[in-house]
Amino acid sequence: LDDNNVLGIAMGTSEAVGYVDKNGCVTGWLNELAFMPVDANPEAMADEWSGDIGCGVKYFSQDGVIKLAPRAGIELDESLSPAEKLKVVQGLMEAGDDRAAKVYASIGTYLAHALALYYDFYEFKHVLLLGRVMSGKGGDLVLDTCKRVLADEYPEIAGKVFPSLPDEKFRRVGQSAAAASLPEIK
Repeated sequence: LDDNNVLGIAMGTSEAVGYVDKNGCVTGWLNELAFMPVDANPEAMADEWSGDIGCGVKYFSQDGVIKLAPRAGIELDESLSPAEKLKVVQGLMEAGDDRAAKVYASIGTYLAHALALYYDFYEFKHVLLLGRVMSGKGGDLVLDTCKRVLADEYPEIAGKVFPSLPDEKFRRVGQSAAAASLPEIK
């Protein structure tokens, strides 16, 4: 990106978030957005670790994909691991399955609303989207949907916030690469 003011979101087994401010510094904040509520619906999925409902981790991780799959008409074999279930949905997406597209479009919609909320606290400029969930055509659709929803529903920030995807390899190992390139500690 060659810029500061970046919020990095990795969507994989969980949701991991990092933030570099406008001065290129890592703040003293915890950035535990995985446990920040993004859905106030009383029927929202509960996070087994925190006990809270509507946490980002249940929307921006493989759990989100797994939760949405049956609602989109995709039956997943219960004997599969969560990572294997994600691979099934990703395979359907790569094959052009409309049901899988609904899953990723929903995640993109959730993401746009969450970014508007996150922006109230961080005022980031760039959003770098990483992790297994963002791999392939599914990640492309999440990004496209997110940008559209931001423009339609949050025009006041849509021109200030720039979500993006790195290349495929960096998407999958992005956290490691980002951590290895952290700025010098001042």
